[in-house]
Amino acid sequence: MTTPIRGITARTGVVPRWRLGTRTRKGVLVLHIVSAGAWIGIDVVLAVLVFTALLTEDARTAAVAHQALGLFAIRPLLVAGLVCLLSGVVLGLGTKYGLLRYWWVAVKLVINVVFVLLVPLGLGPTVTAAVEYGQGITASEQFTFAINQLIFPPVVSPLGLLVAFVLAVYKPWGRIRDRR
Repeated sequence: MTTPIRGITARTGVVPRWRLGTRTRKGVLVLHIVSAGAWIGIDVVLAVLVFTALLTEDARTAAVAHQALGLFAIRPLLVAGLVCLLSGVVLGLGTKYGLLRYWWVAVKLVINVVFVLLVPLGLGPTVTAAVEYGQGITASEQFTFAINQLIFPPVVSPLGLLVAFVLAVYKPWGRIRDRR
């Protein structure tokens, strides 16, 4: 058993890592799980709106679906993704798993960062165009916007988040680099 001497362990000479307390860790973990669940739920709403707009022949229904994309797509997805990312980073830094200590944590981190970046950069401009198109349908009842451009996000995002959930439960692959 090693005892810390002025913040350094006698055996290794390394400063002990900062760890979350049990209650704090559980609170952050709940926030992380709830934000990831909300993210998937928002993706489901996005899918319903996209497929409704894609499959309907009624101009008003298509217009409402296009306009509703503006409410459900960007801000809620970004908030849920950022909360999930930040709580995941806190969990990684404050628990034994670390951010880059285990493969499953590193893969989850990459998935989260990529999806959070794709919301404003990839999804944002397309959703803005869809909302403007929906407003145009209301005014003129024309169908020319290719809503199929929005099929990719509500299919890929929940699948990627499902992979992150599975990684969190099964924790495959072990450490990135074994300690000596």
